[in-house]
Amino acid sequence: QVHLVESGGRLVQAGASLRLSCTASTGNLKNYALAWFRQAPGKEREIVAAISVSGANSNYARSMEGRFTISRDDAKNMVYLQMNNLEPEDTAVYFCAGTTNYYQDYPAREYDTWGQGTQVTVSS
Repeated sequence: QVHLVESGGRLVQAGASLRLSCTASTGNLKNYALAWFRQAPGKEREIVAAISVSGANSNYARSMEGRFTISRDDAKNMVYLQMNNLEPEDTAVYFCAGTTNYYQDYPAREYDTWGQGTQVTVSS
């Protein structure tokens, strides 16, 4: 139903902070569980963080917990990924994803709506 569009990716130095944004160019995100994924060159796509419909519950990959924070602002029709203390290993294309298929107010495990991705490059 919605079309997701990511923005905010760019080249930064190691140790820098960056905030990625995702919005629905059509429709709204109020009824979507949302997540951020990333895919580095030559690697499989991996989940970074996920957030429930209400925003009350979120999950993080172990390597990102403590450095990355997912949040949403339904009034602005936005979901964010705040990334701190970036490392070269964080270099990847970051994707926004969503689904209306979820259980209660838990972050979803599978997603069926995807953005095109935004490139994040971290130099050493």
